[in-house]
Amino acid sequence: MRPRFFSKYEWWYHLAMMPIFFVAGNYYFIGDSYFSDLKTFLLATALVFALYWFSIVMLTLAIRWAIVQFPHFHQTTIRLLVMLVLVGNITMLLAAFDVWAYSIIPYLKVDFVWDKIWPIMILGIFFDVFLCSALGLFYAFEKWKQNQTESEKLERVALQQQFDALKGQVNPHFLFNSLNTLSSLISEDKDQAEIFVEDLSRIYRYMLQAAKVEYACLSTELEFLETYARLLKVRYGEGLQFNFPSATQYSGIILSPLSLQNLVDNAIKHNMMSVSKPLIITIDVLPNRSIQVQNNLQRKIRSLDTQEALLSNLIAKYSFLCDEPVEVIEKNGSFKVILPLIKERELSNLS
Repeated sequence: MRPRFFSKYEWWYHLAMMPIFFVAGNYYFIGDSYFSDLKTFLLATALVFALYWFSIVMLTLAIRWAIVQFPHFHQTTIRLLVMLVLVGNITMLLAAFDVWAYSIIPYLKVDFVWDKIWPIMILGIFFDVFLCSALGLFYAFEKWKQNQTESEKLERVALQQQFDALKGQVNPHFLFNSLNTLSSLISEDKDQAEIFVEDLSRIYRYMLQAAKVEYACLSTELEFLETYARLLKVRYGEGLQFNFPSATQYSGIILSPLSLQNLVDNAIKHNMMSVSKPLIITIDVLPNRSIQVQNNLQRKIRSLDTQEALLSNLIAKYSFLCDEPVEVIEKNGSFKVILPLIKERELSNLS
């Protein structure tokens, strides 16, 4: 839905000011004949209507520009000052333009002289102070409400992330399957069973640590994911394949903890796999340093645990961690999730 050019506050304000400007402005320019002569009344009213809304649009564009340049709540003072300076200069030009517009209609008998212009400028400056103050305060109030709503939403998402992380630490399905696999390995290959236990302990240790932090390095996440993938490969064999970038190749790339593991789990939950038709999960770092997790689509007919909330929560989390959104792309038999790069400026906002 496209935003409206005027907010409801602006509509009410401009409509309320219309009769004041129409009557006072035309009386100032024309005098008593504005009320006594019908043709003068119609011409002057049509002209002031056009000039009024032209001025409103010009001033609103200037105010919108100031808001775009200084959008944050803590920039309220500088935003108001920029508004006043910018709108004040535009008002002086509009005052001269208004007198000129009246002067080119001979029937109205208005002269284009300085004595007619400067009172309009002074009145316009007072109007601008009130307009900018009112709209600036309205905007600041709306921004404050938006910040409050986003803070509450972020808090809910953070709690949900912690809850999901805790569930992941004691996931009964994963633990049950891991113990079954371990039981089989003990009787078949004790050396492999020892490696499996060590990997399992590393995974749960990392999950406990990840639940306490807001972000993690890509290299650390990839090292954890390689360990996690080894456990999954023991269970699924050649039916599950991974392609990872080198953990030491990329430095300075930050992401939300366990986000790669969540996307791997999401792919496994939704897709079938077999030796003849393996599920292939590929993680790439794109040229803009965003992270792409891709898998071939082999959808399960029915999934008891779709993990849709997990992906939704990850998307919501990233909406607060960085300016760019998470991309979810499904086409040509593949499913891609692209995690945007969290920049240093955005990290400073988190601290």
